[in-house]
Formats: sequence, C-alpha cells, structure tokens
Amino acid sequence: MLGTQLAELLDGEPAGLAQALELVRGLDAALAHGFARVGEEGARALADLAGALSVTPLGDRVAEAAGKLTAGSVADEHLLALAGARAALLGAGYDALLARLDAVLGRDRLGWQRRPVPAAPPPGAANALAACRSWLRELAITGWRGVDHDLVAAGGQPIEAALAVPGLRRLAVLLDGLAAELRASCPVATMPAVPARRWGDLWARAVLLADNGGLAGSGGGGGDAGEMVSGRLLVLGADVHEHGTAVQAQVHGVLEPAGGGAARLVRASVAAAKVDTIVGPALWRLLPAPTLLRALAEHRSLDVTDLPLHGGDLLWRDDQALVGEPADPFTTARVQLAAAAAAQAPPLDRHPVGIAEPVLLEGYAARTDAGAASFELGGHAVAVDVDRLPACGPLTAELVAASSACLGLVRWEAGRWLVQPLAVRATVKRKVVGVHNGDWAQGPTDPKVVKAEAKAGDAVAVLRERAGRLLRR
Repeated sequence: MLGTQLAELLDGEPAGLAQALELVRGLDAALAHGFARVGEEGARALADLAGALSVTPLGDRVAEAAGKLTAGSVADEHLLALAGARAALLGAGYDALLARLDAVLGRDRLGWQRRPVPAAPPPGAANALAACRSWLRELAITGWRGVDHDLVAAGGQPIEAALAVPGLRRLAVLLDGLAAELRASCPVATMPAVPARRWGDLWARAVLLADNGGLAGSGGGGGDAGEMVSGRLLVLGADVHEHGTAVQAQVHGVLEPAGGGAARLVRASVAAAKVDTIVGPALWRLLPAPTLLRALAEHRSLDVTDLPLHGGDLLWRDDQALVGEPADPFTTARVQLAAAAAAQAPPLDRHPVGIAEPVLLEGYAARTDAGAASFELGGHAVAVDVDRLPACGPLTAELVAASSACLGLVRWEAGRWLVQPLAVRATVKRKVVGVHNGDWAQGPTDPKVVKAEAKAGDAVAVLRERAGRLLRR
C-alpha cells in the first residue's frame, strides 16, 4: 500500500455513513432502556429508523414495528424487523467502506452468489428456536439496564437446548457468549457505561439467527455444500479471537486452484469451546486441526482437496489437507496478494467491524506515542491495533514498534481505519527476524514461556482428565 493510496483511504468517509451509524446508535440506546415503556427519545429513534427505511423493501415492516413498540406491544416479528433494519444499515455501511478500500488497493472482488435457503429449520430445532426467541424478547423488553442474574440465568435452558441441535451451534455459541458477558456485568444497572453497540450487535445477530434456524442470509446454513475447491493454500497468517467460553483461529491465505485459474483470497476458521482459565499458548491445544496448525507453525503450504467454499470462507476439514512445501508468508504476500481476487461476505455477515483485508506494508516508520502505535508511510500515519495481538503467540507491541515490514489486516473500527498485525519483520539484536501470530501453534518456542508453562502445569490436560472421570462415573 503506497503512501498516496493510504492518504486516499484516510481522507474522509463514504457519504451517508455517519447518518446510518447514528440511526443504529439511536436504536441501541432504545434497546439499552428496554421496550417495556418506550420514552420520548426511544420513540424518536424508532420513528427516525422507520423514516430512513421507508423507501426500502423493509419499510412497511419497520414502520409497523416502530408503531407497535412505541405503543407497548412487543412481538417476535417486530423485533425481527428491527434486527433486520439494523443489519441492513450496517450492511450498507460495510459495502460502502469495502468499495472504497478495494478502489484504494486495486483489489478485485467477486460477486455474492445467492443460494437457495431451506424452507425449514434443522430437524428438532423448533422448540429450541422458540425458547431462544423468548429469551431474546425478554432481554429487549427489559433492556440492558434492567438485566440481573435471574434474567441471565433464564437463558441457560434455551442455550442448552440449542447446543443439543448441531444445526443451531452457531446460534448457541453466540447466545452463550452474550450470556457470559451479561453475567459478568450483573447487575448492569450499576455499570457506568453499557457497551450498547456490542450487545446490540450480538442481540440483533441472535434474533436473525433464531428466525428459521438462522439459514436466511447466513451463506452456509443447512445442507448447502457450497462450491467445492481443491488446490494449494498459501498461508498468510492467523487472527485469533478469544472469549471466555470460546476460541477461534481464522487463518487467512491465498488459494491457487487446482487446474489453473485466478488465485483467491480465502480464510479457514477452526474453533473450540473453552473455560476462562485456559489462556495463552494452551489455546492452540484446544483447536481440532493439527494439519492446519502445523502449516501455521512451520510456515508451509497446504494441499487441499474438495473443501467447501462459501464466499471467501473455507469449511475446514483437516483430513482433506496435506502439509506441503515451505512457503514464507511475506513472499506469498509480495507475489500473490495484489492479483488475488477477494470474495464478498454473506449478507448476514456484512458489518463494518467485519472488514479484515490482508495487506503487506513495507518501508514505513513505526511510531509509539502515549501507548498508541502507528505506521508512517508516505507522509501519512495509519493507526496500528496492538490491543488485538493474541497472548497465545510471540508477536508483541515491542516487536511491532521495532518492525520494518508488516503483514496484517486492514480494519475499520470506531470511525477510523487501522492495521491489525499478523506478522512483522523486525530487527532484534542486530538481526532481522520474522515473527508471526501462529508461530506457537504447535507449542511455544520461547524458552521462558516453555519454562513458565511447565511450572504452571497443563490446564488443558488436567481439565480433560477430570472431564473423563466424570463421564466414566
């Protein structure tokens, strides 16, 4: 990314984005206070939302929902309309921001291929979905400020029921994470500030997923096998998402299709449930993908066969991948990244914070001012999000500050563009070294970390052994 391109990206924002986000903010504020008794500000926010979407296909449904909620009538179809309107606004913002980023990077993007949506939820899911919708409705009626331990506990049974249905796992994990955050914040009324945007995101996504099993717009629900692809996967880096109850590694890479064809930007995600005591390098041992983890740790390519591809997301099956030859991620980025075609996200996943586009930055000057990191390139500074660096890898803020090349993800967050490092090249003891988030995917290589882990014991092994005892009783 050249300095002039960076300046173009940082100079302003798409027209209408601020207004769309303000409508979302108003809806989130109304949700924070609850719909049991909508006040003047909440009624105004709902009316503004209905007015903004009046000329869209959602217009009539949103207008009806706004009127009913203001009058004190709360039904599932009204909440579904609000969640859909919120997703539509954020999706439009995502599209505008991504179009601008693609223009700056010169990146080609494939169109979204709409696929048939199953008419019914997964077998045995009806009761679980109804229970989830009921709990989400209670949250909306009460509002975040009224959430207490009893209301959070009421979500236990719906979450357990959803976890029992394989087709609802996505919804179940989302609700479990939301419940964990609410539980940790109880009583919410005593919090100085409520994370209304984040909880609004989670609530709205759950409402949409709980409608018809979350198949509409998910891009991968039900029995849709997607496009089957084979070829060589060149790994760029790993983005690790950690929550108290789950961990996920999203591996970004370039797929060279078998038989020729244009290279494509893809990502493969693997996830696992966890407890909050499992942190740091031990997280890698939870992920059920030894082949993918080896390729990450050893910087090797992968030969994949018949993997389903939904947009840009590979449905990872570890037994259909073989570790190939060494492949340096920086070389891959330098040679392949500019020409690789990117995919469009499924409609339900289009949210500004979901933008995560791989880029290679070189020849910059790293700066740190009052704890805030940035890269100066071509006379312009781009913020660097060192807070996202995972504790399960060797990449640190100090290494980022000493770097001269960075392989990372361009993101849009809190009204600004920033870069999230996945790997850097830095000078350490007068020697240039490459450090990657996934270097410890097969275990830490730093002697100090190895010693500390040995002293603390293997939490994963202990918990698995205890779980085995319980299952044998």
